Amino acid sequence: MNAHTPLPAAVLWDMDGTLIDSEPAWIGAETALADRFAVEWTHEDGLSLVGRPIVESARILRDRGVALEIDDIAATLVGAVAESVRGHVPWQADARLLLEQVLAAGIPCALVTMSYARLADAFLAQVPDAFAAVVTGDQVARGKPDPEAYLTAATLLGVDAARCVAIEDSPAGIGSALASGARTIGVERLVPVEPRPGLSRVRSLDRVDVPLLREIAAGRQIDELTAGD
Repeated sequence: MNAHTPLPAAVLWDMDGTLIDSEPAWIGAETALADRFAVEWTHEDGLSLVGRPIVESARILRDRGVALEIDDIAATLVGAVAESVRGHVPWQADARLLLEQVLAAGIPCALVTMSYARLADAFLAQVPDAFAAVVTGDQVARGKPDPEAYLTAATLLGVDAARCVAIEDSPAGIGSALASGARTIGVERLVPVEPRPGLSRVRSLDRVDVPLLREIAAGRQIDELTAGD
């Protein structure tokens, strides 16, 4: 690869877990709501919801015994996490640095999150000019792992998803990005990133830079999680 290799048409970013360390706030909100209704809810239960659409998480909590309507559960969770992020954005330091490098290189970015607009807006207020397109969980009919969110982001940017690089940390998000045709990087945060065809896997984004994104967009696949790599 060289300087004549095209840059990605865009970089498509997941938010929770990937850009910001908000998963502990989500798990805390779920636990607090479960406690309110005397429902047993473990840390492992919380991990099982990482990356899922909020409505799906709300349905699981209701089925476990949280006696509220699904929309009310979702609103309670989103409100709690949005308040936490509004007070302090818990950046993933490696992602923030990479985002700054991508923007400096002039590569368009989109935020593709299953969080609702209320939470995304709390984050976007801290980076108002970073994302040329935003897709949230309450704007799509089918959440991750369906590819709708990533395909929508590419359409909003006016680019082909196959020419983009998506960065994700959850199984559902990775599945969504891969299904859209985007070159996909899975960064291991709270949950394991299992190997999949076409997926690049990294332990962190510390070693990912614009030249590497250029190579991944052109078809290179990397795997830092395979034994010996």
